[in-house]
Amino acid sequence: MNKKLVILDLLCYAAIPYLIWTYGKESLGDYYAMLLSTVPGFIYTIYRFFSEREFNIAGLFILFSLLVGTTVDLLSGSADSMLWNQVWLSYGYVLVHVLSVLFKKPLALYFAVDWSYLQGHPRKQSKDLFSRPGLFAAFQWLTCWIAFCLVLKNTFKLHLILQYGVAGYDKVIIYMKIAGWVIGILNIAACILVSVKINNYLTASNRAETKMEG
Repeated sequence: MNKKLVILDLLCYAAIPYLIWTYGKESLGDYYAMLLSTVPGFIYTIYRFFSEREFNIAGLFILFSLLVGTTVDLLSGSADSMLWNQVWLSYGYVLVHVLSVLFKKPLALYFAVDWSYLQGHPRKQSKDLFSRPGLFAAFQWLTCWIAFCLVLKNTFKLHLILQYGVAGYDKVIIYMKIAGWVIGILNIAACILVSVKINNYLTASNRAETKMEG
C-alpha cells in the first residue's frame, strides 16, 4: 500500500469519523453523529472498489458487506444498538468464513483467484492450481486464520464497547483503527506464507516435470 492510500485510509476510516463524532454528537445526538461518521468510510470504500477492482467474488463480498452493514446501521435506531449490532454482524462474517471451510469452498481461495486474475493469470488456471491437494489445505488454513483474526478484532471491539460505551465512541474509533492495522499485518504475513508454499509447490512440480522429460 503506497503512502497516499495510507493517508486516505487514516482520513476516511479514522480522522474524519473522529471529527464528525467529536463535534457532531452534541448537535446531532449520539446515534446520528455515529451514523454520519460511517459515511466517509462507506463512500471511500465504494470509490476504491470501482476505481481499482472489477466485479468478482472478493469485490462482490465487499459490496455485500457494505450494503448489509449500512442497512443494519440505518435500522438500529440508537447509537447503543448500532454498536452492538455491528458486533453481532461481525461475528456473522466469522460464521460465513467457517462455513466456507466446512463446505470446502474456502473464501481465501476465491480471493486468491481474483488477485491472480488482476496479475494477469486466467481464473480457471489459478483455481485449478489452488485446488490441488498440496495447496488446497493451505487456503483452508488461511480462511480459518482470517476468521480467527476477525474474532480477535471483534472481541476487542466488544471489550471497548463494554469499557467506554457510546460516550467513548471516539476512543473506539481510534483503538479499532489501530487494531485493524495490527490484524492487517498478521493477515499479510499469513498470505505471504501461503504464497511461499505456492511458489515451492510450483518449483517442485517444474523439477519433477524436467526429470520426467529428461
